[in-house]
Order: sequence, then structure tokens, then C-alpha cells
Amino acid sequence: MGRIQKLSDELANQIAAGEVVERPASIVKELVENALDANATRVAVDVEQGGTLLVRVTDDGDGMTADDAILALERHATSKIRTLEDLFRLGTFGFRGEALPSIASVSRLLLRTRARGASEGCEVQIAGGKPPVVRPAGCATGTSIEVRELFFNVPARRKFLKATGTESAHVGDVLLGAALARPDVTFTLSRDGRTVREYLRVGSRAERARVASAGETLAHVIAERGPLRIEAMLAAPERARAGSTGLALLVNGRPVRDRVLARAVANAYGSVLEGGRYPVGVVWVDLPAELVDINVHPQKAEVRFTDARQIFDGITRELHGALARAFGLPELTNPFAHVRPAAPTLAAVGDPAAAARAIVAAGGSGGLGARFQPPTPSRPDPPSALLPETNLFTSARPAPDARGPVWSPSSDAGPSPVQYIAESPPSSPLFNRPGLYGTLRFVGQVRATFLLCEGDDGVYVLDQHAAAERVTFDRLRRAFGSRTIATQRLLVPEVVELPPSDVAILEEHADEVSRLGVEVRAVGDGAVAVHGVPAILARAEPARVVRDLASELSRAGGRAFGSAVDLVLATMACHGSIRAGDAISPEEVRALLTALDEVDFAGHCPHGRPVVMRLGWTELERRVGR
Repeated sequence: MGRIQKLSDELANQIAAGEVVERPASIVKELVENALDANATRVAVDVEQGGTLLVRVTDDGDGMTADDAILALERHATSKIRTLEDLFRLGTFGFRGEALPSIASVSRLLLRTRARGASEGCEVQIAGGKPPVVRPAGCATGTSIEVRELFFNVPARRKFLKATGTESAHVGDVLLGAALARPDVTFTLSRDGRTVREYLRVGSRAERARVASAGETLAHVIAERGPLRIEAMLAAPERARAGSTGLALLVNGRPVRDRVLARAVANAYGSVLEGGRYPVGVVWVDLPAELVDINVHPQKAEVRFTDARQIFDGITRELHGALARAFGLPELTNPFAHVRPAAPTLAAVGDPAAAARAIVAAGGSGGLGARFQPPTPSRPDPPSALLPETNLFTSARPAPDARGPVWSPSSDAGPSPVQYIAESPPSSPLFNRPGLYGTLRFVGQVRATFLLCEGDDGVYVLDQHAAAERVTFDRLRRAFGSRTIATQRLLVPEVVELPPSDVAILEEHADEVSRLGVEVRAVGDGAVAVHGVPAILARAEPARVVRDLASELSRAGGRAFGSAVDLVLATMACHGSIRAGDAISPEEVRALLTALDEVDFAGHCPHGRPVVMRLGWTELERRVGR
């Protein structure tokens, strides 16, 4: 017998289940999407113990005959596509024919269905991928599928499931995505016999978003560019969160996860949103099916666009036009100038050799940032992929932006006007000098953002927020390590509305969150009451601290809390520190400089931004011609 053998159907189904069935929420997603493809007008989801014990999805759709019900449990059997051409113009959720057999291979599945107009229904029972048992059954028109004891035959997979509250929250997020995709359908969710959510059918996407985002004031935006249509319900920039957990994205009615698409939406807010923060709300993107590929991953949560650059540019610019009127945003310059000069740690400015070593940060993912090539010091090459002469999406050329070089015809006239500042070698002797900051003499505050200081060897410019953030972070980390973070209790608890998944994460990490000096208690499925915050964060808003704390914990994914604690502390330090625009007295500056000498940080804030830049006396004299 040869070494290479064909896998059995049972083993092949379990391998496929590893791609499709990650957790109970994956099952809910597949079954709800099948219900929508079956023209259901009402979908009911019931879960027990977060879905690990039971997931039941019932719909009033078209139903199936007995023959179709049996065939639906076979691999790659589907009613959604017939030919290869159908694969490139998909208008349904399901199309691979993998969901039901994959689910059945790792659970005990019971399917009851009755086709519309049929006199009776049928029942199909299958456990762990074994041969199905079929019998007639009395049931209403539509389909009901029960999935019990998930991963009962794959204990190694079962142990990776999270706490009941976390799994329940993920189920809720899936149902919310379906509700946003189909406002004409009623969805209900019951947990352990208690109805916790109900989305009644409504007449528009905007109305569904308002119901789903109770407590948020959302601006309604509708825009078109060529074949691209955008509809959005977005909150004001001050409601933005760290991470994109508060932003729902749907492409052709399909909930998706796309960091670059989320970044395009955030860019529509222009400079009022700092890096790493994303707006709260919902964005629907509609375009012809042939311009988007949804056949990327078995979970169908990712998509690829035929002309991604123009689609992202259209989303940013069209959204900005409407959001600027709604929120009074400043003029948008170049939202996709991802090639930016690298900021200095302790840098030499204007050094040609250093300019040749300039660090160019390309933003985005999925090939978007890769279209920007680092320009030479003499002249950047025109990125033809960025500025096509003709395409489906008629748009103006991006405007120049001081944040980075953008090619234009005038670039042929000479060197790029962008001044690059090179990063100093990490072994700079300045950081080896004890008491460096204590020797500086404070001269003045510039633009309520930068601190100008005089040293023995040159002029030092400090970013007041980055410096204060680094000091606060260092104090928080030391206090956390020694378990001595003091908590300032609030006189009146502040109720903060959060997505159920964020509430579940805060509950799951309750002990660690308490060690951070934050006291929160769940108030229902979608809110927490903040009873206390770290005393060191006197400047911070409790609501913003809790929202961003939940976002950082969710972005940690399956990692242990300890591996994500620095990110959490960095976010908290950002909120509790002096910010750009804050007036600062000479006494406060002196205290800050003294505190910096006690911090081992190599010139960067915890988020990686530089704290200080130095311009040596020799360089200054050369620049002014002395």
C-alpha cells in the first residue's frame, strides 16, 4: 500500500469543519445565512450555555423536500450555484455547500423541514458525521436545525471555547450583522430560554441602525460614485474608539471584516481622528457583484475588490463630503498619503546622508500600502496605480498633503519639497547620559503642543502629550506590577453603553480589570456601570477609558491578558495624560522633565511615537548661515 491515501469522508468533513466551525457563533452565522437565502421573513435563534450545549435556528422560509434535506448534508451540495459563471456573480450568502456537513461532523444535528405547499415535513438526524436517519415529521413550513453538544467528538477543539458569556456575545454580534444586512427580516435571540434581543422588521437600513445602536446619535449619509453606492450611519468623531469594534461594515449586504476598508471610513473624518481610532456606526457598500470577490475564505467574512484603490478612495471622499456638513469637519487633504516622513527620536535634521536613510511608513494592508514605493531623495516616481487616467470610478487626483509625498506633474520640475527626518541610531549616546532632561532649560510652549527647551548641545523640542503619556505609562506599569494601582471611586457611577461582546470581555477579565484600578459592573447585555477609575488618570473620561479598555482586550484575541497588558496600560495612559492643546505652566514642565529622567524609554511614548527631537547648535548655525 502506498504512503498517500485518500481521506475518508468523515475525516474530510472534520477538516472542513475546522475552517467553517470555529465556535457556536460560526454555526449561527451559517444557519442564519441559509435561512435568508431561503427567503425567510422571520428567523429565531435559541442558544443554551453560549451555544456549546444547543444552537437552534428556526425560519419560515421555503423549506426543503426530504430528498433535498438529505442531499444538503452532503459535501459540496448546494442550490445556490450551477455553473462557473455563477461563482463570479454571487447574490446569496451560502454557495460552497460546506456548512451543514461540516457542522454535522462535529455535533449532534437534527434537521426538521417542510417545503412550501407540501402536506408533511421530514426529520433528518445525524451525529458526528455518521449516516443520517430520516423519518417523516409534522412541522410548519420552513426549516429548524438543532445543533447539540458542539465538538462532543473533538474534545481538543472544545477546550478552546471561551466562557459562556463570551460565546453568547459572539452569537449576538452575528445576529446583529444579519439584522443590519436585512432590515426587512425579523430576528429574535433567546439565551437559556429568555428572549434577550428582538429586531423587528423595519422599512430602511437607517432605521435598523438606529434601533441596533440605541444611545448613539448617528448621521445618515448616502453617496454615489460611478457604480459604487455608499450608505452610512456614523457617530460624531468624539465617540470614536480604539480599534474598529464599534464599526460595522457590510459589502453587498454581507457583514465583513476588513481593516483597510475600516481605515478608509476613519480617513473620511480627516485629521480630527487620531491614528488607531475608528468611528462608531454602520457603513453599507453596494457595487456590482463582478467587482467584488467573496470567495476568499470559507467563513466568507473577507472580500477582495477588483479596483480596491478607487473604491477606498471613493468611500473616503464621498463620506467626507457628507460628514463635513454633519459634524463641521476640516477640509480633507490626501486621505491615502500613507508614505510619511519618519519622525525623529533624537534626530539630525537636513542631513543628506540621513535623508537617504529615511524611514517610510506604508499604511494599510492587502496590497493597498504596497502601491506606494519609497521615493528617492531627488524625485519620487509617479505611482501609476494610484492615479489612473480613466477608470470606473471618476475621481479627482488626490490633493497634496504635508504628511507625505504625493506625485504630481509639477514633481518633474525638481526635487520633492517634502523634508525627510531620519531616525537616529538606537545607540544614540544621549540616552546614556543620566539626568539629560533635568539639564534642559524650558524656553516656551509652541502651539500648545510642543515644549521648546535649551540644552548644552542644542535645542530640544518635546511633544508634551507623548512625554506625559510615557511618564504615566511607566507609573501605571510599575503600580500594576506591584498591585498598588489606587482607585478613585466615582460619587455617582457612570453608565457606559457597549456592544455585548465588549461587556462579556470585561466580565471575563474582571479580576485583571480590577487590578488596573477600574471598577465596572455589567448592567444588562449592552452596558456597564463604572464605579471607579485609576486615581492617576484624573484627566480621563471614565466612559472613554472603559470603551478603549474593552477594545484593547478584544484585540488581544486569544492571547493571555498578561501579553496584552502593556497595550491596555498604554491606552489608559494616553487618556490620563496632558494632551495637545492643553496649556502647561513652567512648574508643570519642570516636573515633567524631572519625571522623564526616571523613565527608561529610549525616546518613545508607549505607542511608538517620538518624545523629543534635537537640533544641534552646529546644524542651527549652518542653517542660518553663521
